[in-house]
Amino acid sequence: MPTNQALIAAWKAACKVNGASVEIPSGFKFLIKPITLQGPCMPDLVLQLDGTLMAPPKVSSWSKSSLFQWINFKWVHNFTIQGTGVVDGQGSDWWTSSSSSSSIYYLQKKSNKHMPSFKPTALRFYSSYDVTIRDITIINSPQCHLKFDSSAGIKVDNITISSPENSPNTDGIHLQNTQNVEIHHSTIGCGDDCVSLQTGCSNVHVHHINCGPGHGISLGGLGKDRSVACVSNIIVNDITFQNTLSGVRIKTWQGGIGSVKNVSFSNIQVSNVKVPIMIDQYYCDKKSCKNQTGAVAISGVKYDQIIGTYSVQPVRLACSSDIPCTDVDLIDIQLKPSAGYQRFQHALCWNSYGKSQAPLVPSSIDYCLRRDENPVKRIAKLHDHQHLC
Repeated sequence: MPTNQALIAAWKAACKVNGASVEIPSGFKFLIKPITLQGPCMPDLVLQLDGTLMAPPKVSSWSKSSLFQWINFKWVHNFTIQGTGVVDGQGSDWWTSSSSSSSIYYLQKKSNKHMPSFKPTALRFYSSYDVTIRDITIINSPQCHLKFDSSAGIKVDNITISSPENSPNTDGIHLQNTQNVEIHHSTIGCGDDCVSLQTGCSNVHVHHINCGPGHGISLGGLGKDRSVACVSNIIVNDITFQNTLSGVRIKTWQGGIGSVKNVSFSNIQVSNVKVPIMIDQYYCDKKSCKNQTGAVAISGVKYDQIIGTYSVQPVRLACSSDIPCTDVDLIDIQLKPSAGYQRFQHALCWNSYGKSQAPLVPSSIDYCLRRDENPVKRIAKLHDHQHLC
């Protein structure tokens, strides 16, 4: 069984050669400790993953310095991961010992075992460009499965991500400060967002995704602790959601700064989704959060052809009382209660302005949005200009 040193040696040798390949052969399983594979390398480097890479299964075997990611790619350009192989985070020990607290680095458990409050991402890319991930499978990450941070020119195609519905914080694909991204023709099921877009993301296209279980596709949470959040030019289309918490969602914390603009959600199929269409500008991940003034400004959001069944509420647009959502379009929305569910059958729109266009089911969607936009546009525009993204 090869050691981390052997993989690093192969990486360094391939890194020096144009068009080289590092191969993980099929039929073998390799236990890999936390590792960083670093560039810059010569162009067109390929990691051919046909075997299985396995993370250390016990929390106790991870050092404090390795808690943020398991396999870390840093400063790689013109790089591809492809193959029929599996990246197995073996995360069950992390989930069963999970604590909801994130403010204390190490927590004392009743069993006298130390449990880290940070949990590793399976595959992380930092400051990387022109990266392609295709055909592989990523399963059972301790936390997020695939993360891109401060990167650009990302393509993800035909991958499978899978972890149990009750595995906490196991986002499928997480983007932060990353631009020019295409994620498509993939299947994602996990314990959190199938795809999560955080601040600094723009020109992102997510399409032909099967999502479920999970929390849906989310922009945010944005603006935590009064931080600046900037997200723009996002297209999400041809998505199937099944048994998810949300469908397409924008979530922001009270008191945030910045903007979310030019977002399109279209041709979305939902099946037994709790709330298919959601804007939540009062996001809070604990029992209660302090009320704060100000908000991330949301404008130019289109929902077009969202069709299927919901189990809690069809539409929930809870915009900030301080900064309204503007230019919101609801077009061809046809949402019916799942069998046996007869709960909130009316759409909720709070301080949200825009237009709706038939067909609209339930009919309450037709009068959900407010139409007198001119005064609120000026307010939103002023706020946006004060905090330019």
